[in-house]
Formats: sequence, C-alpha cells, structure tokens
Amino acid sequence: MSAEITVHVADSARSVPAGTTAAELFEGRREIVVARVGGELVDLAHALADGDEVEPVAIDSEDGLNVLRHSCAHVLAQAVQQLHPNARLGIGPPVRDGFYYDFDVEVPFHPEDLKAIEKAMQRIINEGQTFVRREVSDSEALAELTHEPYKCELIGLKGGASEDAAEGASVEVGGAQLTIYDNVRKDGTVAWGDLCRGPHIPSTKLIGNAFKVMRSAAAYWRGSEKNPQLQRIYGTAWPSKADLTAYLARLAEAERRDHRRIGAELDLYSFPDELGSGLPVFHPRGGVIKREMEDYARQRHIDEGFEYVGTPHITKEGLFHTSGHLPYYADTMFPPMELEGSDYYLKAMNCPMHNLIFRSRGRSYRDLPMRLFEFGSVYRYEKSGVVHGLTRVRGLEMDDSHSYVTPEQAPAEIKHLLDFVLSLLRDFGLDDFYLELSTRDETGEKKDKFIGTDEQWAVATRVLEDVCVGSGLELVPDPGGAAFYGPKVSVQARDAIGRTWQMSTIQYDFNQPERFGLEYQDSDGARKQPVMIHSAKFGSIERFMGVLVEHYAGAFPPWLSPVQVLGVPVAEEYEPYLQDVLDRMSAHGIRVELDASDDRFPKKIRNASRSKVPFILIAGGEDQAAGTVSFRYRDGSQENGVAVDAAVAKVSEAIDAKAQV
Repeated sequence: MSAEITVHVADSARSVPAGTTAAELFEGRREIVVARVGGELVDLAHALADGDEVEPVAIDSEDGLNVLRHSCAHVLAQAVQQLHPNARLGIGPPVRDGFYYDFDVEVPFHPEDLKAIEKAMQRIINEGQTFVRREVSDSEALAELTHEPYKCELIGLKGGASEDAAEGASVEVGGAQLTIYDNVRKDGTVAWGDLCRGPHIPSTKLIGNAFKVMRSAAAYWRGSEKNPQLQRIYGTAWPSKADLTAYLARLAEAERRDHRRIGAELDLYSFPDELGSGLPVFHPRGGVIKREMEDYARQRHIDEGFEYVGTPHITKEGLFHTSGHLPYYADTMFPPMELEGSDYYLKAMNCPMHNLIFRSRGRSYRDLPMRLFEFGSVYRYEKSGVVHGLTRVRGLEMDDSHSYVTPEQAPAEIKHLLDFVLSLLRDFGLDDFYLELSTRDETGEKKDKFIGTDEQWAVATRVLEDVCVGSGLELVPDPGGAAFYGPKVSVQARDAIGRTWQMSTIQYDFNQPERFGLEYQDSDGARKQPVMIHSAKFGSIERFMGVLVEHYAGAFPPWLSPVQVLGVPVAEEYEPYLQDVLDRMSAHGIRVELDASDDRFPKKIRNASRSKVPFILIAGGEDQAAGTVSFRYRDGSQENGVAVDAAVAKVSEAIDAKAQV
C-alpha cells in the first residue's frame, strides 16, 4: 500500500498517494493548465510533496493565458526552425494579448513566410506534442546549445541580466537552476527543445486553432541599438476560437478608430518629417479641439482654487540636479545645450520650476493649500520605436498642477484632486474607470532607486490608499510602479471599445520640498516643510486628444466638434437663405460652415456624413418659404420643419449641456 501525503487545496486538506502530480490532483478539469504550489507556478507534471499548498490555474486566468501564450511562442520557434534551419533563437515571452519570438535570420520574414509558419505551427499543434521539463547544468546547457549564440549569452548572464535584458530574458534564464523544455512526440522522440524556465501547458493540443501569427518587425537583441538587429514575429493565442475571433474583431475596430488615420481624414493634425519624430502640429480644426480642452481645463482649475502660472521651456542643468530628476530621467531627456559656460536642458517636467515660485518669498500656513497650475510645454526623448501618433510624443503640453499643503491637509487635498479628475473625465465622455496605486518596490533589487525613508513612504502610501478606497472605485495595486520621489494613483479609463488607457495621475511628494528647502511658518511660529502633490488631469493634451479621437471614432460631441453645424443647401439658389441661418447661429458662438461646392446634393450629404459633424442643416424651397430648416443627424435620422429660432436653441443647448449627440 503506497504512502499517503497531505496537500491543501483552497481551504481543505486532501490525502493523496505519494508521487501524485498536479495533473492527477485536478484530473477531469480540462480548463486547468498549470498549478501554483507554494506561490510558484509549476507544470501539471510536477510531483506534489507533503504539506504543499496547491492552487489550480485555469487557462482563461491571467497566469493561465501567459502560460498558454508562452507555450505557443515555443511552437512558433519550432516551426520557424523547421522551415528555416539556420535561424538562431532569441527570446520568446508572452506579452499583453499575445506573444513574440526573436530570430536571427539572413533575410527578413515576408508575409508569405508568416503564412507558412502558421501552417507549420498548426501541424505541430495537431501532433499533440508534450512539454517536458529537464534540469541541466550550465556546462551541459552550453554544450547542447552551442549552435545558439544568443541562448549561450543568456546563460553567461544568468543571475545578473535582469536589469538590462529585454523583456522575457529573465524568464528564459531564471534563477540558479537552468532548465530546458523538450517538445516530445507521442512516440517519445524529441521534436525540439528550448532553454526556458517554464512552466508550460501539458500538450500542444490545448492550443487548438485559437492562435494566429500577426506580423513581423525588426528588434534589437536585448533592446539595445548596439546589439544585432533580429526579426521579431508577433502572434496571439486564446482559450477558444471564439475568443480569438472576438479579439481580431476588436483589433479591426481599433484600426478603424486609429487616431492617426482619423486625424488625417478630418484634417486635425499631422506629423511632418521636417520637424522630427514625435513632434505633431495641429491644423485649424485640431486647434479648435485643443483650444476647447485648454479653455475647459483652465477655467476648471480656476474654479477649483488653482492659480495660473507660466515657466520657460529651458533651464540650467543644476535645477534638475536639485530636484533629483537627472539621475533618473537623463536617458529620456534631450541632450544638454552649452550656452555661456552652462549646460541648459529642455524642460522635461514642470515641478522644479513651480518649486521656485513657492520659494520666491516667505509662506505662511495661511497660504496653504497653495495651488499652482500651467499648460507647460515639456520635451522627452522617447525612443523612435515607441513614438506613436499623439499617444506617445516627444513634445507635449501638460496641464500640470502642484498643490503645496500641510501634512494634515494632504488627505483632503488628494480627495479634492481625485473628485476634480473624475468629473473632468466624465465631462469628456469617459465614465468607466478604476484606480491603480503605484508604490515602491519594497523588497526587490530596485528598492534603492526610491528616495525617502520607510516611514515617509508608509505615510504617503496610506494617505493615497485611504482616499482611493473611500472613492468606492476598484483599486488595483502596482508594486514598484511609483516615481522615485513618492507613490501615485492613476485613473485607468476604459474607452468605447473596452481598451484601458492610463489618464490622470496624482502623486504624493515628500522629496522635492526637502531638496528645495521649501518651508512655511506654522501657527506656532515654527518653520515646517510642506507636502507637494503633483496632478495632471489630461496627462498631456496630445495624448488625451488621441484617446478621445479613438473613443469617439472622430464623432465628437457637439461642444468639442471643430465644426458644429454644416449647412447643406438642396440647390445653389438656397445658399443665401441657409447662410443667413448659419450667420445667426455663428452670432451665438456656434461653429458653422456652408457647403457651397459644385457637388450635387446627394454627394454633399455623403460628404457631410463622412465629416462626422454633429448637426447637418438642410434647407430647400419649403424651408425658405416657411422660415425653417431640417436637421440630419449622425445616425441618418432627420427632423424637418424646425423654426430657425428653435434650431439655434437646439444646437446651443446641446453644446452647453456637453451632450453626447
């Protein structure tokens, strides 16, 4: 009779024979792909030990999806080396919504190559190959993988590569013990193997046909331009074919909403090569949206007790040493300019200059909270590979604010800022969001990058967390994601098609007031240090506009639309009458245009619909005789015989109410 061991699943203890695997423990549950034992993910083939805490991990969970996609990346690499035997392997991690694998090949992959690779993957999947883990020593791995130079490099970096290795390299190498995963056929022969930490799904069969090879792109080995350029193949994998179909539909809808394409179609902005990457220009219609955003934000800040200030675009280097930014942000700042014996930097953030305003004269506790705000133009040297339309730029305008408060005032000020942020997002049509609390890395190797004492971090984190919990919104932790000077809370907003965007941020800073020697005189005459709270409501005008364009697919609500009313006469003879109606609307501050082109009326209507203007105003003979107009809306519906005064009131009310027409 075999010995028994006790394992713990959920809140219950189970007695099982010694040598029982996780697969046997969860037999019959086909949705379980790996297990978590003692907090670590393991293959289902893992033999359990007495006292183990075991948790099943389903394929549709975050961890389960990552394992599925990592396994699919191995299948991708196996297929590539079947078709291209000379391809050398880089790394192949799971990423959001998919996976990738890097290859060193003589000729870049073409679309036809990707189709062939996908077919080869399907054949491997259909074979039902199993992922079998085996432990190897460093010397054994080097001998076995001598033909894989990048894998050998990772073995040499083992234990110290996590800081500079590309995403996934630490996953491939892992800790002290190296492991290789073999893809084993049903007859027991090894089809292929890869250096990998794991874990993996039990069989390629679980991938089924719910995967797709998406595209290829160039990528530098370990993310450095100094290293060889490899070819990266991206793919996606999902628990079911239905999930894959839904994802591809979301991608198609996202492409339809791409703000770069819509911006060109609606003549909102452009990205001239002559200016440089990541430096957009706003055309007159885009300028209308930008101005509306700025006017809104400026007035809201004033209403919320902020004072408008202005600071220059460049500063001497010493300012960023005082603030502490240079050691942490030098790589993302433009190179310095030498002038009159000093180095000057383009401004990458506004807070140091606001500190100089606070410090310009003595402050009393009666002055606090002191709230400063500006539309500050800042410049950040983003790598060319990550620059993306308006959502990742090098020149941006931030609606930056800084509140200087006593420590006792901090909780109320953070609540005030969070309420402000949420109301702003709702006014712009974003009303589905959650909060993310970014804290320092408390135990990892990166803890030293955060400035301040344990007590300061504990107090700041607790204040932010209490306010977030009090809001009633979902709160998601983000350990290690804080700025070097203090924790932050960010609002994560979901758009019209369910994508999540990081929008506004609120940060608690106990570092800069100390570094700048900021003080106020308290009621007892003592000199004390204020707390500084950073907040960006839009984040940046550019990025927020890019999100809005995609959220609305270019069909802005009336108050934001560059053109609010477009007049389309039934025939040329009715243009003067319709122009007179538009002039009356313009006198009420409504933005209007008249289509006086030579196009026939049906074409004018088609063009008007494509322009996404919220109100199309039509007038013909009957309207002119009766002193009325007809409305045509975005959904194709029409309202006829509306008196001119009523038409003016209708549009004005929609604009004033910020209606989502």
